[in-house]
Amino acid sequence: MAMKKAAFIDFQGTLGGKGTDDIRSLDFYPFSIEAIKKLNDNDILVIGITNQSHISKGELTWDQYNEKLNSLKEELKNHNAYFDAVYCCPHTSSDNCNCKKPLTGMIDAACKEFEIDVKGSYVIGDMGMSDMILAKNIGAKGILVLTGVGKGSLNEYRHTWKDVEPYFTAENVLEAVHRILSGINT
Repeated sequence: MAMKKAAFIDFQGTLGGKGTDDIRSLDFYPFSIEAIKKLNDNDILVIGITNQSHISKGELTWDQYNEKLNSLKEELKNHNAYFDAVYCCPHTSSDNCNCKKPLTGMIDAACKEFEIDVKGSYVIGDMGMSDMILAKNIGAKGILVLTGVGKGSLNEYRHTWKDVEPYFTAENVLEAVHRILSGINT
C-alpha cells in the first residue's frame, strides 16, 4: 500500500471561528468546505487536529464536543466532503500529555491508523506557536493561514515561534489548498 499525503488541519481560526474559543463557536468559513472537498478529490487525507483544553477545564463536555463535531461532519457530508479522521487533545499544558500541539501525539495516532508520508504532508493552521512548531516537530510542511489569529502569529506573537519558518503563508485554507495542489499537480 502506497504512503499517502495528509493535510493535518487545525479547527478554530483555520476552518472557522476566531481561533481561541472552543469548538462550539466554530462555523465553517465560506471557503473551508470547498478546501476540504478539493483535498478529498485529490486523494489527500484530511485529518482534523484540535486542542480543546476547555474539556479538561470542565468548560466543555465530551458530549458537547462530539455533538458539534458531528454537526460539522454532517455539513461536510451535505457537500460531498469529509474528514478522514479527527483527533482531539482535551488537555491543558499542565496535564503533561503527549498530544497537545505542538507535541506530536495526535499525528502519531494518525500514523498508526493510516499509511502517511509525513514528510510529504502539511500542517495547516493559524497559530505559529502550536501549528507551525508541530509541523517542524514532525518534519512536515507548515502552512500558516492569516485567518483566526494568523496575522497576530506573524506579528505580536512571532517571538513565540521565532526559530520556525512556515513553508508558506496563505490568506486562508482554500488558498493553502490551491497552492498545495498546484505543487502536486505540476
